[in-house]
Amino acid sequence: MPIPKDFAAPARTTAKERAFSQIQRWIIDGTLQPGEKLLEAELSETLGVSRTPVREAFQLLEMGGLVAAYPGRETRVTQIEKKDIFKLYSTLAALHALAAEVAAETIEAERIERLKELNREFAEAVENSEVYQAMEADEKFHRLIVEASDNPYTLSFSDSLQLHIRRFKYVFLQQHVDSTQASVHEHLRIIEAFERRNAGQAGEAMKQNLIRPMRELERLL
Repeated sequence: MPIPKDFAAPARTTAKERAFSQIQRWIIDGTLQPGEKLLEAELSETLGVSRTPVREAFQLLEMGGLVAAYPGRETRVTQIEKKDIFKLYSTLAALHALAAEVAAETIEAERIERLKELNREFAEAVENSEVYQAMEADEKFHRLIVEASDNPYTLSFSDSLQLHIRRFKYVFLQQHVDSTQASVHEHLRIIEAFERRNAGQAGEAMKQNLIRPMRELERLL
């Protein structure tokens, strides 16, 4: 199981959080391939933690659909299933479009400015081919909008879907810069709709921002 030795470990986290965060990243970026067996002892040694946090991380990853555990035998990275693209993206698009419509009515100027900052971070990461950083900035952008809709159930469902969708998003963001830069412009349209308090426009722009990657991924995979 080839895993790098020179990764940047996150600071100020518990052993479980550290293990979960790093193993998840390796699965998303392809360091750990679909179908690959995860070796608890090797991961424990590489991450500098005991086996217990690694086992706990496996449990969280299984809940997110990134690994499949077979008690008493092994844990493997799950396969990427093309059929899941439509199920995940269409559901997330509907959820986030609704959140954008609700948020457009009440979102504060400070949050709009923060959305602009996050979109600039996203654009810079895309331009520099920093795929993981682009994915994180995009997720922060969307999460801020869901938070602004002030519905904890929407936020909970969104977080769960985002965890499942990350491997697909990583594949999409690896594509030609022109394709991924379209997301930057879609983000700007969402922000403009918020500034105008236009709920319908915000919802449509949000839906487009998620449906377009879905269609492109269906062609790619």
